[in-house]
Amino acid sequence: MLRDAIRSLAEAKIAPYAAAVDEDARFPQEALEALVANDLHAVHVPEEYGGAGADALATVIVIEEVARVCASSSLIPAVNKLGSLPVILSGSEELKKKYMTPLAKGDGMFSYCLSEPDAGSDAAGMKTKAVRDGDHYVLNGVKRWITNAGVSDYYTVMAVTDPTKRSKGISAFVVERSDEGVSFGAPEKKLGIKGSPTREVYLDNVRIPADRMIGEEGTGFATAMQTLDHTRITIAAQALGIAQGALDYAKGYVQERKQFGKPIADFQGIQFMLADMAMKISAARALTYQAAAASERGDADLTYQGAAAKCFASDVAMEVTTDAVQLLGGYGYTRDYPVERMMRDAKITQIYEGTNQVQRIVMARNLP
Repeated sequence: MLRDAIRSLAEAKIAPYAAAVDEDARFPQEALEALVANDLHAVHVPEEYGGAGADALATVIVIEEVARVCASSSLIPAVNKLGSLPVILSGSEELKKKYMTPLAKGDGMFSYCLSEPDAGSDAAGMKTKAVRDGDHYVLNGVKRWITNAGVSDYYTVMAVTDPTKRSKGISAFVVERSDEGVSFGAPEKKLGIKGSPTREVYLDNVRIPADRMIGEEGTGFATAMQTLDHTRITIAAQALGIAQGALDYAKGYVQERKQFGKPIADFQGIQFMLADMAMKISAARALTYQAAAASERGDADLTYQGAAAKCFASDVAMEVTTDAVQLLGGYGYTRDYPVERMMRDAKITQIYEGTNQVQRIVMARNLP
């Protein structure tokens, strides 16, 4: 029922704008409004803060179905979870009430600020600092590759509070877009997910109350990594949706396209490609849903499961979308058809929230 409801909404209210959102590299406002109106923009927020209280699997299905028609739009529910999960996992009750309530209502989106110009895969090498000053902290630094930056009202920011302790000297804070000293760089010009703005976030003497720290001082990096264990599964869901959208489109196309007097779907070479695409997607879906169940239960092997789902599903998305372009031939290479957009959108799923090379390191260190 949940899948049917989201698919109907996505096809009616999000799909019609997907090509224009990509072409104009503009934020998918129509998708945001449709998701908020149907309480699907941040389904993970617990009921006690006015949220839908959806479990990890339901959240995955929402993201998957939105990504099937528009990857940029799927980053609304995905990044709302990424940005707010540190508060849910480690924040004080006051902090949860203050920020989860407007998020649940759709009054503000959340972004996640971990990466920096010189701290990507080595996130513990960050330079952004937070210095205590009475009952406030003063933040200075630059965060890079921040999804939905400039659109989101709230930002979970990781900053160094004790430079002598490396990862154990990093703390997490909630910064608001309206805080004095917060500004944004120009939107990055990207290969795909063009409708989701990616910008630098500049923190210039941003003074925030000390009670906006998420958890205890020095626990920010641990919270950041724990968050990624759960949210890598949402990237797997996004990859899965992109792949499914590409297969669905290609499947319809090969039945219509005729060569040598018959639909190209009748040729065994085409049938084998479609069979492989469907098989890989089925395997990715099983792994992703298994990881979502592990996330919900808090299984001991969640770190491995999340990394495996994200790595496998994103590799599948890249393979399947590339094959979809091939199945459409010359038409697949044009912007008149959606599969080239899907191929461009798929690529980022192999890179963000930890490259697939890093995922393999994570898996190897956490073999079940």
